[in-house]
Amino acid sequence: MRLTRAALAVAAGALAPALLLATPSFAAAPASASVPAAVAAADAESPYDSMSEDDLRIAILRILADENTGKGVRREAQKALDGTVEDMRTFLKTGIVLAQDEDNKVAIARILADPDSGKAVYREAVKALEGTIEDRLTFLSTGYRLAQAEDDRVAIAKILARTDISAALRAAAEAAIDGTPEELRHFLEVGQYEVDA
Repeated sequence: MRLTRAALAVAAGALAPALLLATPSFAAAPASASVPAAVAAADAESPYDSMSEDDLRIAILRILADENTGKGVRREAQKALDGTVEDMRTFLKTGIVLAQDEDNKVAIARILADPDSGKAVYREAVKALEGTIEDRLTFLSTGYRLAQAEDDRVAIAKILARTDISAALRAAAEAAIDGTPEELRHFLEVGQYEVDA
């Protein structure tokens, strides 16, 4: 029960833009156990330590120019640009990781809020939200795809359990159920309708 309430609370908070803009920066939060070792250790051999102010500014501007950059990273990057050379260095060394994690939490909260998210996706998304920065990165890079595949296999198994399907649809579903995550998704979104068309 605690997991569900926590996930819904995060989803509600993440989906309220006014609240998101009013919250303090995650980059200002103290380092915790969920911060990656690379961030917590603030490596003395960072390439950013030897970069000039112009090079630091260009590195941040490149991040801002990327259309895939999220709101949290954009906000913290802009703060760094408006600050000192050390602010820019700190952002590039550690702040970007924390700001990206904020954006990742929002992305996961949106997945949780999607009524089409299945049980496996929901389960893994809650685990990621309550986990570490690495857990959230892993979920978004590979875990979501694998959890979606688990839900898709269940959906195809339900099709196969029906007694009123055609032989062609049954054969296509049997072939799809052992496929890749992309093949499973394609079957559910397109393939099953092509067979019965």
